[in-house]
Amino acid sequence: MEKPAFIFDLDGTLIDTEKLYRKYWPMALADYGYELSDERALMLRSLGRPFAPRQFKDWYGEDFDYNLIRQRRKEYVEGHIEKYGIDLRPGVKEILTYLRDKNITVAIATATDPERTAKYLEMTGISEFFTDIICATMVEHGKPAPDIYKYACEKLNKKPSECFAVEDAPNGVKSAYSAGLKVIFIPDQAPSDDSFKSMIFAEFDNIWELHQLL
Repeated sequence: MEKPAFIFDLDGTLIDTEKLYRKYWPMALADYGYELSDERALMLRSLGRPFAPRQFKDWYGEDFDYNLIRQRRKEYVEGHIEKYGIDLRPGVKEILTYLRDKNITVAIATATDPERTAKYLEMTGISEFFTDIICATMVEHGKPAPDIYKYACEKLNKKPSECFAVEDAPNGVKSAYSAGLKVIFIPDQAPSDDSFKSMIFAEFDNIWELHQLL
């Protein structure tokens, strides 16, 4: 039997950064006179292009300068990381080591750009574990479109049905599910709900519990 591959989301799944976006999107918007509720901040998790710019224009009008405010948010996040560093989510080192010992192929599919992805993986000491790193900048449409997971499977020479996607946010779940992968949900900022629960193959409280699938 062919061994499965595991394709991990990055922010909120492997590294504890999703809370930073939740905090700093509203602050960046406030700097330019906009308000963002916590409910809307949660909707932005793993939302890729062109969907994120479109969402902001739907909320604030066609004149909204997404790139300007996104840059401010990036400055806030980077400033926080430079000062405090980045933590791994609980169980990450253990499960990555376990999968490597089992000779399981492991990759990343993330909305974060390649430069910052490499930086974060180096800072947290887990860059050695991954066969491939696929970023949303490498495909036409980010999450929740299926592009990034389809491309990841192609890079790994795997059928989607042979791959587990490990996600913490609804947009990531929808992306992987629509690409045909088995989706494992590890809640971070919010639990699963009825809008995507039917797309989930399994849900675990801690990422270490993935070992139960092998």
